[in-house]
Amino acid sequence: MFNPGVWHGVSIIVVASDAAGRAPALLSARRRGGQWRAALPALLVAVLTAPAALLALPAAAAPTTFGTIIGNGLQCRDEINNQYYYDYLLGAFGPAYKREGGAYWFKTDATLWGVQISEVMVSDDSSALVFVGAVAEATPEKLEQAIAEQLGVHYIKIDSSAFPVREASPAARIVYFDTKSKIYCAKFKPLPPALNSRRPVR
Repeated sequence: MFNPGVWHGVSIIVVASDAAGRAPALLSARRRGGQWRAALPALLVAVLTAPAALLALPAAAAPTTFGTIIGNGLQCRDEINNQYYYDYLLGAFGPAYKREGGAYWFKTDATLWGVQISEVMVSDDSSALVFVGAVAEATPEKLEQAIAEQLGVHYIKIDSSAFPVREASPAARIVYFDTKSKIYCAKFKPLPPALNSRRPVR
């Protein structure tokens, strides 16, 4: 049984600068007869007094391929394969920070068409659709204008509500997302190969 007062064969290592900011001091509490409590106060002090730069990790910057891969996906210019996009986002930004609404959500530090993109989401297997989407730090009007200026792609309002959905061929959409906007491309999942082969020949 695990004893909370025993650290089972594990070393605790904390790196902290001294008061003058000179070379980091290495504190190590190794298992000695199974007891580690005596070393804990010194370790906590070292962690709490360490410079913020050692404790805070910067957000991962977007790779140079972000505009091509994610940008084209959001414009429905590529095949939408959720496994492909998931693997790409995982490698570029690390694990998704949440799974919600039939999608994995990734925090991003990126821009598309001159607009800040704060999140990208990709469908999970529970969704009836396969999709890739992004949250833009701009209103739908500003995002639509930026895309038109950068790509020459124009979105049209497909309803007359107070918060209309905007769509561009072939089915890329921009919708309101609180004070921001969400852009996405969604398609129906293809039939599994076994069912696809049973389609009647016309």
